[in-house]
Amino acid sequence: MQVSGQKIVVLGTGGTIAGTSAQAGDNIGYTAAQVGVEQLLAAVPGLQALAGGALVTEQVAQIDSKDMDCEVWRTLALRCAHHLNDPEVRGVVITHGTDTLEETAWFLHEVLNARKPVVLTCAMRPATALTPDGPQNLLDAVATVLAPEAMGVLAVAGGEVHGARHVQKVHPYRVHAFSSGEAGPLGWIEEGNVRWACNGPVAPVKYTDIAMNSVAIAAGWPWVEIVMSHAGASGRAVDALVREGVQGLVVACTGNGTIHHDLEAALVRAQHAGVRVLRSTRCAEGQVLSKPGDVLPTSQGLSPVKARVALILDLLRAD
Repeated sequence: MQVSGQKIVVLGTGGTIAGTSAQAGDNIGYTAAQVGVEQLLAAVPGLQALAGGALVTEQVAQIDSKDMDCEVWRTLALRCAHHLNDPEVRGVVITHGTDTLEETAWFLHEVLNARKPVVLTCAMRPATALTPDGPQNLLDAVATVLAPEAMGVLAVAGGEVHGARHVQKVHPYRVHAFSSGEAGPLGWIEEGNVRWACNGPVAPVKYTDIAMNSVAIAAGWPWVEIVMSHAGASGRAVDALVREGVQGLVVACTGNGTIHHDLEAALVRAQHAGVRVLRSTRCAEGQVLSKPGDVLPTSQGLSPVKARVALILDLLRAD
């Protein structure tokens, strides 16, 4: 049960990687989250050998990741923290659906003191596919945990290692569905070994006890929504959200943080009413650059969905 004297914990949350279809080869008509994590790992040839028999499994959730919510995030974060604090644990692997993997990765990055690797992995094809991608991704995730320099929250899929800040699902169907845009991957898994790029993993620096404590004791989660600026956008949805008590708004802006004037007026009204507002961009690469006179703050380069996670945590800390 030992790999360099340490265990590797695999936390299952469901997703396509644990999905099944009535017909082999059906890669879209499947039901996610049908196979338990222990059964999932047992079906991967060579996985136990790679880990030296040190795999420990735990089923944290069993959901389609499109239905991910803050309560599952809380449970997942607390289980990660528990295992990371165990000196016998070398690292954690999380099996996850692809749809919200980037959001979960950023949430965990913000709340965990991940001096050990926390590796999220996934699949674009169900376990019953003719050529499922989940088994190789699981092998690569364990290989990443075993890599000497691995640390922090990482995402592994399609032979690539991505960091939590930049990883994004960029394709709805193909196996190679994740990218870190202009930042590029942190590394590649080649025949069971990780080859790090020059911008490989770095130690987490933003962690504070306040973040995890806020998550652990939160009686309720702040209500934060995302709105999008587009041709013909109005502010009616924003005004309605404010009336209903929304606490934060992230706007997916056009270009360099530009917003349709009607929507912008509503967002300024929301900010004056005490609602936290952040600007991100619809663009797949780059980030919003602030300029003098900006009324609405930017998300500091975070995508809209990750900016929402950051705003939820900021509001939790403020309570």
